[in-house]
Amino acid sequence: MAWIEKSATEIAAAIKSKQVSASEVMIEQIAAIKAKDEAIGSYILVDEDSAFEDASKIDAKIAAGDSIGPLAGVPVGLKDVLVTKGMETTAASQILKGFIPPYDGTAVKRMKDAGMVLIGKLNCDEFAMGSSNENSSVKPCRNPWDTNKVPGGSSGGSAAAVAANLTSCTLGTDTGGSIRQPASLCGIVGVKPTYGRVSRYGVVAFASSLDQVGPMTKTVEDAALLLEVIGGFDPNDATSLNQPLPDLRKNLESGVKGLRIGIVKEFTGVDGVEAGVEKAVQQGIDCLKQAGAEIVEISLPHVKYSLPTYYLVAPAEASSNLSRYDGIRYGNRIHEKGQGLEELYMNTRGQGFGPEVKRRIMLGTFALRSGFYDAYYRKAQQLRTLIAQDYDKAFDKVDVIVSPASPTTAFGFGEKTKDPVSMYLSDVYTLSCNLAGIPGMSVPCGFSGGMPVGMQILAPALQEPVMFQVARHIEKEIGNQGKTPKA
Repeated sequence: MAWIEKSATEIAAAIKSKQVSASEVMIEQIAAIKAKDEAIGSYILVDEDSAFEDASKIDAKIAAGDSIGPLAGVPVGLKDVLVTKGMETTAASQILKGFIPPYDGTAVKRMKDAGMVLIGKLNCDEFAMGSSNENSSVKPCRNPWDTNKVPGGSSGGSAAAVAANLTSCTLGTDTGGSIRQPASLCGIVGVKPTYGRVSRYGVVAFASSLDQVGPMTKTVEDAALLLEVIGGFDPNDATSLNQPLPDLRKNLESGVKGLRIGIVKEFTGVDGVEAGVEKAVQQGIDCLKQAGAEIVEISLPHVKYSLPTYYLVAPAEASSNLSRYDGIRYGNRIHEKGQGLEELYMNTRGQGFGPEVKRRIMLGTFALRSGFYDAYYRKAQQLRTLIAQDYDKAFDKVDVIVSPASPTTAFGFGEKTKDPVSMYLSDVYTLSCNLAGIPGMSVPCGFSGGMPVGMQILAPALQEPVMFQVARHIEKEIGNQGKTPKA
């Protein structure tokens, strides 16, 4: 087995013990990207020279006997909404073309401090708005299990790269399911931590009260380690939680005996759910029950309002956040000689933003208009509170809640682009987690029609350890059943 096919934990251990050098692993990684990524499209930028230079620095530290981080030498590509010092960051949008950040975001800096070696930037839906990665303004990204199908979104490039062994692990951002849904469609592990658990400093903002950075990895152990690396308080982020991060790997092998597993009554019989997805997730539930977990039906009476609530709150915040892109302060400027300020704004935004971004800006701007604020945005915030309260009550009865991560497996290109509502329904199981601020993750739990299916596991705020414990049991007993992508 090639080194790059192993988990990040295994690669780091091998580099530390001198079984392989960081430079040798990087040679493998770059060669794989050159050989495979033209067909997949997961990277939109690769900085080969910088990657090899940083890998050689890790090797020099090891040779000198210096201390190294827990993931030293592990190669990583990053979703292009994460700000990287000296490396172009565009959020896969033409309006940010040419933007070179002067600093690393907190999560990026902590990864580098842990010794990880940055390769380049990964494809995504423009400004993280989408469920298929078809909204990237750069190029399409394809699912390694079937390149005629989408990888999911918005972190589609991240999920595809991990699945195809083009990065050992990575970070995504999750505003309404953008880590968990593509993780499910590509057969990897994806984690959305508790809101505030990971700093948002240095993340290109979509919806600030919903956005959260999280790991996307090959294994549950890798996800736990990576969250330990990037998590924790950051004074640069006003929403960062000043709470100690627990040892997330301590109880991974503790099993699920005695745990109470919640099944949501309102998630049963949801329109558009594939029978094969339901069957795979039920197999996971049966597996938990056989291992001694108690299965408990619970009710989340307001969860049915998650979709409309999200699509008022998120676009409203997006319309505010994206108003900063005016062609003046940074990024791309589209302006003709003799034109005034209004024309500059219109040209830059008209040509710089893609159709989905424009759609969400207009939705949000409408919801925030005078006379409409109370009817739409305020009402959505009230529903958001009720959804969060439903989860609080449910977690008095259960330790975790499980469901499908996505109602379908990966779908074909263009299959849902003409019907935005159909596309939005791809996140029907994931949206409420962001609205409530609780942690959630997707872990592989089998296949439907030859494509991977992910089980979503939700836990109370700050209770990531039990979530990882359940995920590890599913991974160990079912997982991807030894199967690997075609591409």
